[in-house]
Amino acid sequence: MKVTINDVAKHAGVSIKTVSRVTNSEPSVKQATIDKVNAAIKELNYQPNLAARNLAGTKSYVIGFIYDNPNAYYIIDMQNGILSACKDLGYELLIHPCNSRADNICEELTRLVKHNRLSGLVLTPPLSEDPVILAALDKIDASYVRIIAGEKVETGSGLAVLVNDRSGAISITQHLIDLGHRDIAFLSGDHEHESTKERLAGFKQALENNNIAVNDRYIIDGKYSFESGVKGANTLLSLKIRPTAIVACNDEIAAGALFAARLEGVDIPSDISIVGFEDSPFSRQTWPKLTTVHQPNEEIAHIATELLIARRREEKSDQTKVFQPEPVIRDSSAKPRA
Repeated sequence: MKVTINDVAKHAGVSIKTVSRVTNSEPSVKQATIDKVNAAIKELNYQPNLAARNLAGTKSYVIGFIYDNPNAYYIIDMQNGILSACKDLGYELLIHPCNSRADNICEELTRLVKHNRLSGLVLTPPLSEDPVILAALDKIDASYVRIIAGEKVETGSGLAVLVNDRSGAISITQHLIDLGHRDIAFLSGDHEHESTKERLAGFKQALENNNIAVNDRYIIDGKYSFESGVKGANTLLSLKIRPTAIVACNDEIAAGALFAARLEGVDIPSDISIVGFEDSPFSRQTWPKLTTVHQPNEEIAHIATELLIARRREEKSDQTKVFQPEPVIRDSSAKPRA
């Protein structure tokens, strides 16, 4: 027969309410009691019914992951990070893809939170950077944590995990400059993402730091996709004076650029160096393997979820956490030809 909370309470010699407080990780429970209840749970292989717990109590134990991002590797990392934190802390995960540009996006998210009685939301770009969406969530008093680009919170308030994309872009561009490159191009991602703006700003800052003029012909607008990388690289390769290096706004764009270059018979990195950003599986599946910037997306998501749940439990925790991406030097960057 299925083990119930009554069985656990009887086995541990405590009340049903005490078992509930332990499984809900509520404060003010003595460690000895927690250990005793957890031992009983393990011995009896008790599995709390989170759906029933949500219905029976005033608290919810479901976290929502809301996203609008075409990068499958990014989404998988985020899901894994959020899910691991939820499992550690006794929560369930609801995953909801959406179109952040839809006219009814605010109504959709409001309905989602209310209908599913979500305890909180993990928001990723561009949703986490949209003041209209944030205002709609604030209006219904929804709890959320934002994953955003930058080194400090510029808009909105509350919980945030920041990724210092500008610093990462400065570092990877400086790597190319240190190799001897001066004609360096930039392949952009979607402009509604703050990460695009921050990475472009870091790229320009690195050039300025080294007294290298920005060549507007070398800055190509695009999307966070492989196809955009192919298209952007073809534009650069058609120029009379080609760049000797390309900084791509993410690894998927960089992989597309590398593909386009090889179709044109351009050797990487002897003829052109190409670097990416994020250190996704794309960076290790290309040939040559991509020099990139490591961004620990799974860890970022895990930390964000921990901050959100700590807030829901009224535990003391940080308001923000900042990650500093670091370059990973591989085979797609080298000194320019003499």
